[in-house]
Amino acid sequence: MRKLIVQTFLTLDGVMQAPGGPGEDDEGGFALGGWSVNYWDEQMGQVMGEATGRPFAMVLGRKTYDIMAAYWPNAPEEAGGKVFNDATKYVSSRGRPNLEWSNSVLIEGDAAEGIAALKKEDGPELQVHGSGNLIQTLLRHNLVDEYRLWVFPVVIGSGKRLFADGTIPVGLKLVDGKISTTGVVLGTYRPAGEIVTGSFA
Repeated sequence: MRKLIVQTFLTLDGVMQAPGGPGEDDEGGFALGGWSVNYWDEQMGQVMGEATGRPFAMVLGRKTYDIMAAYWPNAPEEAGGKVFNDATKYVSSRGRPNLEWSNSVLIEGDAAEGIAALKKEDGPELQVHGSGNLIQTLLRHNLVDEYRLWVFPVVIGSGKRLFADGTIPVGLKLVDGKISTTGVVLGTYRPAGEIVTGSFA
């Protein structure tokens, strides 16, 4: 069995849209692309290097695939290009795109069924980067084994959210946590079953 890990940058109010730069994802008139860039520090680079320094494959929605495929094939090796170019990319798309980035594989048929089948295979962990729409499908089908959530000290107010309306309620367990010098909280969470409610009264 392979673990499926959602690795996502979030604002404090839960927005995951376009952290990497203006124009990355303008859908819905989103005008604050690049909100994560000025918070990056050495520790965050180290944690990201650890996550990509062991074998992994990626599971990507079509829009995120196109964004990454436009950048990484020409990125310098020291900037992380090699690990992303060498990794297998499993792509979910409603169409039949021409996947020209090296080691790219189209998930045939239903995305949830295809990814559930991937999880049953032997191989490295499956990392989901970006891919907000695909993540909603993964959440609805209870396919996420771990969340690596980087929460940035910024509030945006609108945009695509990781846990959107309709997310199935679930408890999470914090299994690792760090704080960057810029105030970014790097938390690793695993599903911990149903939410247990109570009362202080």
